Amino acid sequence: MKCYTLFAIALLFALSSCTLDKTDYEDEINTIVPEYHDFKDVISTTKGIYKIDILALNGTLYKGYNEIRIKLTNTVTNEALVRADPLLLPVLTQANTSKVSYPHSSRWIYNNVDQYYTGYAVFSSESNVDNWTLRLVFNDKDQTFTVIQDAVIHKQVNKNLNMTAFTGKDGIQYIIALKAPQKPKVSENQLIAGIYKSDLISDASGIATDLISESYSEAQNYILKLDPRMPEPSMGNHSSPNNQDLKQATDGWYYGMVNYTMTGNWTLNLMLLDQNGKIIQGTPVSTDFTPGVEGAKSELHIDILF
Repeated sequence: MKCYTLFAIALLFALSSCTLDKTDYEDEINTIVPEYHDFKDVISTTKGIYKIDILALNGTLYKGYNEIRIKLTNTVTNEALVRADPLLLPVLTQANTSKVSYPHSSRWIYNNVDQYYTGYAVFSSESNVDNWTLRLVFNDKDQTFTVIQDAVIHKQVNKNLNMTAFTGKDGIQYIIALKAPQKPKVSENQLIAGIYKSDLISDASGIATDLISESYSEAQNYILKLDPRMPEPSMGNHSSPNNQDLKQATDGWYYGMVNYTMTGNWTLNLMLLDQNGKIIQGTPVSTDFTPGVEGAKSELHIDILF
């Protein structure tokens, strides 16, 4: 009897352990997917006679892709700087104190009507995990100014803007960050992503920062193969027609098409191919209908929800 009791306890523990590892899809579906439209200050500071405002959607920086606006004002003349040529670097300080500059706009576009520069930055982790700073460099009257501010990076609560970071089969670090759609619809949706690869920096002076040993640049002319599926057991590995792989456009972003035939949990199963068609990361997934069994995912994937 004692042996039977011990066996029952062990079996119950094993079953509980397995259950804890499984995704609670019902709970996921009940999550409210946020959508933000208003830009608010993330950082507001001064440098000499200049006022600097860095704004983001909802006034918050999130893990992954962030659209950012920069306002630069001469407080003496109360005029906006229209030719400041700003550069904003999201910088991660590693445990060994070396620094990595993560993906960001190389050119910021000025909006003459509302007097701000627009661009983006990508953060690979949250502030409770890593130490982030924003480094802003701008010009005025043949002088260059640098402003360094601590940055708080929050968990991305909208899974449609998720990202993934990984080491490719070529040994290079990559980041894939979803840019759009922020709120998909039950239909064909244009899918936009940034794809970046790491580069070692031998001379940091060119980007006006110190101790930066690594940065990220756009991966050029890759292909991101797409196989979207609904992974939860009740959906049986369900997919959809008319999806299109992501290819790079002249603006640097990668564009494709994803067809969501219903709301719920979806997994974007991915395979990243370089310019020569070599697989950098990702595995094909089964097309079998598997009711009652959670769908297998590619080694490279991004989970979304709407």
